[in-house]
Amino acid sequence: MVRFVALLGILILGSIGIHAQNTCDDPPFENNRTWDLTDFCQYQEGVYDEIISGGVGRDGIPPIDDPQFESIEEAAEWLQPQSPVIAFELNGDARAYPLAILTRHEIVNDVVGGEPVAVTFCPLCNSAIVFERTVDGDVLRFGVSGLLRNSDLIMWDDKTQSWWQQLTGEGIVGAYTDTQLNIQGSNVVSFEAFMEQYPDGQVLDPGSRRYGDNPYRGYDSNETPFLFRGEPDPRLFPVERVLAVRIGDVAKAYPFSVLEELGVINDTINEQELVAFWQPGATSALDAADIDSSRDVGMAALYERVVEEQTLTFIIDEEGNIRDEQTNSIWNIFGTAIDGELAGTQLRQIIAAPHFWFAWAAFHPETEVYSLD
Repeated sequence: MVRFVALLGILILGSIGIHAQNTCDDPPFENNRTWDLTDFCQYQEGVYDEIISGGVGRDGIPPIDDPQFESIEEAAEWLQPQSPVIAFELNGDARAYPLAILTRHEIVNDVVGGEPVAVTFCPLCNSAIVFERTVDGDVLRFGVSGLLRNSDLIMWDDKTQSWWQQLTGEGIVGAYTDTQLNIQGSNVVSFEAFMEQYPDGQVLDPGSRRYGDNPYRGYDSNETPFLFRGEPDPRLFPVERVLAVRIGDVAKAYPFSVLEELGVINDTINEQELVAFWQPGATSALDAADIDSSRDVGMAALYERVVEEQTLTFIIDEEGNIRDEQTNSIWNIFGTAIDGELAGTQLRQIIAAPHFWFAWAAFHPETEVYSLD
């Protein structure tokens, strides 16, 4: 049975007493003190029909605003090699954010490599995305609104109290409506993979609190997504993990089940030569009661496969290594050549993330699904 902590009940948006500033003749909601800065007269068409309450108030799921970090050696005292983490590196500053912590906080407002960023994770959609926090010259602090759309976290900012869709990074209500947050490349990988790639990296410090138990046990095998009011796209199981990407006007999803079978997928989208990598070794944060004891769901990432004007073709060798056929070099999940002629070469990462299929398809219904057929 799926268990959820602090996410109970479904409330239609109109019943939670939201208010608007008097910035238009007919604001859609009456005033209250929670959203005293939100301009409810600015919004994307149709969103008010799709937003519901997740059962908690604003920042009832508390974001982390003053993150502290520890060394890999210190983190290894509580994390296991298979523990899933969001790996993010910017300007030589590499950090790991364990999903054991992110399932409880969902947002970390941080400064990495000198740049303000928000590291976010929506457990209900399995969506891990890193955003820049600087918008029009202002550094925003993001919080958890307590509201959901298509089961996905809606964030809010402390400057205008606008609402932002986590899966897309778009402002959907308020002064920042239709503003797009810049997304930074990140990976959901095992703690061991992070250690090998960034031996001097830092790990989000849990402090005195114990993390590691899963408040969403059994969720990623449930055919009925929690607090999702739409009809899941039937092409895949609703909570199938997909490595999803949008390039120009083309959206595409690579199911983890196919990635696991093939190991690599050489592909072309809008004339851009790409490769999707998959490797085992990372557990699900949304399966068993203990995250580190959960099933191995692997890790996936997407890269451009052109190096110095040469298009590489990747395979999985007999030992399970990722190799390119042109130089026989070996590559890791971070798109780094770790052995062979191209050792030290870094593939350019393409912004893509592992999401649950139902959530990605709800926001991108025109998505192409890669299949073996």
